[in-house]
Amino acid sequence: MDTFTLLKYLTQFVMPPASMAVGLLLAWVLALVGLHRFSITVAVLAIAQTLVMAFPPVTDALLEPLQDNARAAAAEAPACCYDAIVVLGGGMTPAAPPFVTDPDLADAADRVWYAAQLYHRGLARRIIVSGGSLLAKNSGPATSEAEAMRRFLVDLGVPSEAVVSEGTSMNTLQNIRNVRQMVGEARVALVTSAFHMARALKLARQGDLDVGAFPTDWRLPAEARPSWENWVPSIAAMAWSSVSLREHVALLLDRRGEI
Repeated sequence: MDTFTLLKYLTQFVMPPASMAVGLLLAWVLALVGLHRFSITVAVLAIAQTLVMAFPPVTDALLEPLQDNARAAAAEAPACCYDAIVVLGGGMTPAAPPFVTDPDLADAADRVWYAAQLYHRGLARRIIVSGGSLLAKNSGPATSEAEAMRRFLVDLGVPSEAVVSEGTSMNTLQNIRNVRQMVGEARVALVTSAFHMARALKLARQGDLDVGAFPTDWRLPAEARPSWENWVPSIAAMAWSSVSLREHVALLLDRRGEI
């Protein structure tokens, strides 16, 4: 198993709902060997983690600092003179023929739509789409995320010749590194989700990539949501909490960019 796959497994297992399943399984094993009190404690903690992270105020507490950071970075971004608009992967699921022959828009597909908007506004004359695929093939329908994004951008009215695909990267670190090799010291407009912008900018600084921040894919603030979405635990809140917590942990502990 390579490092990329291992990290994906570990990330999934420590976040709900998988973490609750792992916790309950561990509690069952502990009960079998006679550690009943410890078993109950582990089971309660596993359930509590899931419920807490599904509680909207907890989601807001985790997510809003990331979005505030993105707003501040966007306010500081120059308004013009970019060599390219760079769209980081994570917004689309590439095709996987013969099972699925067309790409699928993910929750973060706002990235691609926003990049098309910026292009039509004249922010830059080309768009670099960055993202690979575990199932990439040499022929057939789009099988890398970069190619899936290219097709979507063309459908949104961006000329095909204005879209440059970087279809080998599998994470943000590789996104930044490969784009830096493509553009050199030129300034680029970096498009990614607001919750992801802080980490993307950190890696860009470490990789000596000159960027301006153009975040998208925002979560509505509490005052703009229905009251039940602010107080009732939900799967959507749990998903936002998990994404936000991963970003905070990566900002604190991930040193791959420095290396």
